Amino acid sequence: MKLFIQIPCLNEAETLPSVIADLPRQIEGIDEIHTLVIDDGSTDGTLEVAKAIGVDYIVPNGRHMGLAQSFARGLEACLHLGADVIVNTDGDNQYRGADVAKLVEPIVTGRADVVVGCRDIDGSVEFPTAKKLLQKLGSRVVRRLSGTTVPDTTSGFRALGRKAAAQTALMNTFSYTLEMLIQLGRSGLKVESVPIEANPSTRPSRLFRSNTQFIWRQMWILLWTYLFYRPVRFFAWLATFFFAISVLLSWRLLYFLYLVDPSQWKFKGGTGTLLLFTSIVTVVCLVSGFLGAVLSGLRLMLNDLTLRTKNLALEQGVPPLGIEIIRSPEPFAWMRRTGREADGG
Repeated sequence: MKLFIQIPCLNEAETLPSVIADLPRQIEGIDEIHTLVIDDGSTDGTLEVAKAIGVDYIVPNGRHMGLAQSFARGLEACLHLGADVIVNTDGDNQYRGADVAKLVEPIVTGRADVVVGCRDIDGSVEFPTAKKLLQKLGSRVVRRLSGTTVPDTTSGFRALGRKAAAQTALMNTFSYTLEMLIQLGRSGLKVESVPIEANPSTRPSRLFRSNTQFIWRQMWILLWTYLFYRPVRFFAWLATFFFAISVLLSWRLLYFLYLVDPSQWKFKGGTGTLLLFTSIVTVVCLVSGFLGAVLSGLRLMLNDLTLRTKNLALEQGVPPLGIEIIRSPEPFAWMRRTGREADGG
């Protein structure tokens, strides 16, 4: 069984050697361990460092594409190279290499298709209170949408079996963590989580410039994800809200038109205008929910067609479109150059 550890990198020349040195050299149930670095347009020499370390495979994006696209391109490359299990870890050395075995074990034994390494958010001193609350709220929403029980849905430290990796199709360009769980969870795959330890931060996050930006982006992703995967429920709630307002406004108009003395009749122009607006919005929401349900069905059919096409391409050995894979001239060199015993291949 082949394990590929993929590492998306953006200017990680300083921390990448530590990440590689910390990776396990052998894991029970795994015959070969390979490393693959996705260089997302780094300008600090990350690509050269990866080559010097002896990383097995490198996928150069050529330009900055973002974390979600780098993650997806890494999966495509790993599948083409014959991966049975894929572990994704960060290039900033946030996660401990020793925990890779914990992620892989449920997949090797067949208990799970996807495993997420969950950090101790409550006990972390690096997470401000607002971020902790948003993490909990976001994880709760994702659990409901995906039908999973993962407590730390934003963790990027996760393992995927070959089937789960092949079914992953991301549309979000910011991050893959939430959308991937919802997509795979709703596909009926088995998703588990394991507790992990996180290393101290080596640098500020490059996904967002501040906690405020993180909060707004995560809120937008949650809203977009809910709209995309539960359009009927989303628009039904909106329609119900505006319909309730319409009913109240209607009662207000009826009261002033029919339930007061005729000499006091007075049409409320502002109320009537607002009633017309809320009524139109109610109808628009109902129509949008119907169209969303139709589009969701089409999306499922498109995902199924994409999966079948991908499986055919993998069976025939067709290289992933638009993805360059640089192979190390010396396989498993990263194991020896860090002073550890080479094994697993």
